[in-house]
Amino acid sequence: MMDISLNENNFFVITGGPGAGKTTLIYALEKAGFPCVAEVARQVIQEQLQCGGDGLPWMNVPRYTSLMLDRSQHTYRQATANKPGITFFDRGIPDSIAYARIAGIAISPELDAAARYFRYNNPVFMLPPWPEIYLQDEERRESYEHSVITYEMLKCVFNDYDYKLVEVPKVTVEKRVDILVSTVTSRG
Repeated sequence: MMDISLNENNFFVITGGPGAGKTTLIYALEKAGFPCVAEVARQVIQEQLQCGGDGLPWMNVPRYTSLMLDRSQHTYRQATANKPGITFFDRGIPDSIAYARIAGIAISPELDAAARYFRYNNPVFMLPPWPEIYLQDEERRESYEHSVITYEMLKCVFNDYDYKLVEVPKVTVEKRVDILVSTVTSRG
């Protein structure tokens, strides 16, 4: 069991239910010059679809959760090694716990330990469900209602791991970028 933690005070998580605008916000932050880490869940789904694997949220949730955890730890370590300054993550390791809880899967000691070891800075930015922009696609098969359930579970999980949450309002992408940038650059 790990008894210390990595606590990168420049790593910030953007999370929320599927289809709340996280990826669009990440792209805008990248365009503004901030290093960003892409959503690992979508990467895992794309890879599993390409190779015919079953590590998908609609097929084998334990495998999917394990793949997400492995990829999340890898991207965290990679960002730590790069020391890029303020970095935004499209989801964090606690997201894997939320997905497991929703699916009724026991949280493994490894997953719990990873969430405690690989720490992000406060606040965690929560994007609320937004029905006007919600779209399903090949990788996002969840209903809007499932997005709402996911959002609520994410709030519980991030609170359980002692993160402070900030709900990002449903405004333009440019205004969302301004909110995040002003929040992370005004910390003292």
